[in-house]
Amino acid sequence: MGLHPAVAAVRAGVRATLTETPGVAAGGRVLVACSGGADSLALLSATVFEAGRAGLRVVGATVDHGLQPGSAEHAHRVVAQMAGLGADETASARVHVDDAGLGPEAAARRARYDVLEQMRAHFSAALVLLGHTRDDQAETVLLGLTRGSGARSLAGMRRGFDHYARPLLDVARADTVAACLAEGIEYWDDPHNDDPGFTRVRVRRRVLPMLEAELGPGVAATLARTADQVRADVEALDAIARARYDELAASTPAGDTADDADDGAGAGVSLPVAELAAAPPAIATRVLRLAALAAGARDAELFHVHVTALHGLVTGRVRGEVQLPGHTTAYRRDGHLRFRPTAVAG
Repeated sequence: MGLHPAVAAVRAGVRATLTETPGVAAGGRVLVACSGGADSLALLSATVFEAGRAGLRVVGATVDHGLQPGSAEHAHRVVAQMAGLGADETASARVHVDDAGLGPEAAARRARYDVLEQMRAHFSAALVLLGHTRDDQAETVLLGLTRGSGARSLAGMRRGFDHYARPLLDVARADTVAACLAEGIEYWDDPHNDDPGFTRVRVRRRVLPMLEAELGPGVAATLARTADQVRADVEALDAIARARYDELAASTPAGDTADDADDGAGAGVSLPVAELAAAPPAIATRVLRLAALAAGARDAELFHVHVTALHGLVTGRVRGEVQLPGHTTAYRRDGHLRFRPTAVAG
């Protein structure tokens, strides 16, 4: 009896990632983030198989967010399951999720990535694999559309970044379930995945099925393909903007940023207004985003509205100052856009 097509699809995604990612070599470690759901268990099983052929060791890692009753017991079960599926090493960690104005989903994601990075460093893993599927990508694109977040959001989730990779972005969620069933792997259904209080759940349970019913099958695959196409454009523009930012930052004469108001966060970040105002908005806004991050603005909270305000500041449509997340303020002085710490009231 041949290999089940769903198992083959998951393994193919993992094999391509392990083969094509620089720095992954025989004798090294690969860490797989595993929640106990079908997506991550199918990913872990496929990674154990492919890593064995490539001479890699597999570390299975689960994160307990402490957001549901019995989460600690569930984490223990996942650890045992990962070991049973053949992971060479296993690890679990409990994190504290601090909302901090981000919302529960974003806060949990931040806490999860923080601890995964610590685990990666601890195990000296060359790569961390994440179990997001094609359906997750489609949901991300739809959410980006509804938020008016621009091309960066429409580009969806990256296939790889830093030491992280998503091998299953070409695999349907139904295939990860089928792969688990074919391999006799019991998986966990997260109750949060059925909670309509979460926007993503409503997109998953109501919006995408409605689109499939009205427009025909294949909507999720089309949205995911669109994300790949937009991602290529976004990355090209980002590269151009990075080169332009470096040029403009290097052109600022020494001493132009040296005044008492610029002490602290943001000191030394200064860009010529005239050049920014003359640049195409697609490049100028990306350069401004890079400048804001360099000055201390928080990446996760730096939104389109902030970057638009910065662009208005350099073109003259916005007067005064622009306050950014991360207690950073942007202002114009002597023909330059500069940054300083936001003054504390009181």
